[in-house]
Amino acid sequence: MRRRDFIAVLGGAVAAWPHLAMGQTAGRPRRIAILMNAASENVEAQSYFAAFQRRMQELGWAVGGNLQIELRWGGNDRELWRRQIAEVIALGLDAIVPAGAIVFEIQRMDRTIPLVFPQSIDPVGSGVVASMARPGGNSTGFTQFDFNLAGKWVDLLREFSPNVKRIGVVRDARAPAGIGQWAIIQAASTASGIEALPVDSSDAAGIERGLAVLAQEPNGGVVVTVSSSSSRFSGLIISNVARHRLPTVYGSRSYVVGGGLMSYGTDLVSQYRRTAEYVDRILKGERPANLPVQAPTKYELVVNLSAAKSLGSGVPPTLLARADEVIE
Repeated sequence: MRRRDFIAVLGGAVAAWPHLAMGQTAGRPRRIAILMNAASENVEAQSYFAAFQRRMQELGWAVGGNLQIELRWGGNDRELWRRQIAEVIALGLDAIVPAGAIVFEIQRMDRTIPLVFPQSIDPVGSGVVASMARPGGNSTGFTQFDFNLAGKWVDLLREFSPNVKRIGVVRDARAPAGIGQWAIIQAASTASGIEALPVDSSDAAGIERGLAVLAQEPNGGVVVTVSSSSSRFSGLIISNVARHRLPTVYGSRSYVVGGGLMSYGTDLVSQYRRTAEYVDRILKGERPANLPVQAPTKYELVVNLSAAKSLGSGVPPTLLARADEVIE
């Protein structure tokens, strides 16, 4: 994995715990929960947790010493999320780190335990916080992307496939973030003389139908926006665009690791390290309401050469030169 040897990180972490523990002040161990919206075997999600844990150790927290972490893997199973949330709330935690849409489920059940979200798509528009500068309540954290990023996805698709004339935009029309991403993609496409066609990501049938219609004419491409529904159907999307031979740009690296063509989005390893810094501040007495929600500071372009070859085309040299990671 690029910059992410999960086993090595955990091995080094375990070796460091006794030494870190000796340097801490006496007192009860602090207890937090990490709730992941991925399966336990998901290597990407493992790297996020490892990055969080490593940063906590750098800040002086010794897992198994002055810090206890309750880690839960929920996949995309919302019923499992609810059971896990009820379970960890009963533990009397000092903070919770919820991945993705899990934050909404927690807020429905509890408004007192401090929450630090590493990757909220639109925390203000979705009602998670009152404002970016002054979140209020018990929640704060980090947004997953700047909305202007959506225009960049169109530019990348045009750079890879200059003849593209129609773009299928896989998006969740029910979510404020889906509406915002669609508006920017539509504007960028129109400015380039490209037709943008919405593809509903809320159910499998809608995705398959939309991509099949797009593939009926030549010079098509796809942009997969950032949403919990798109993530839930990631395998279906990747297999369908491959079957229809549609060049596709994603908003998250995980799709490219799973066989997708290319992505441009937030470096979530960096996000989880920053999340640890907020958790550290909360454990030391600061309130989430006073910690502003922050935008990403680090983006990454990832390209999958095998996916490009399956489309019968190479990756433009200019695109390869700018890539932060190239997957063989």
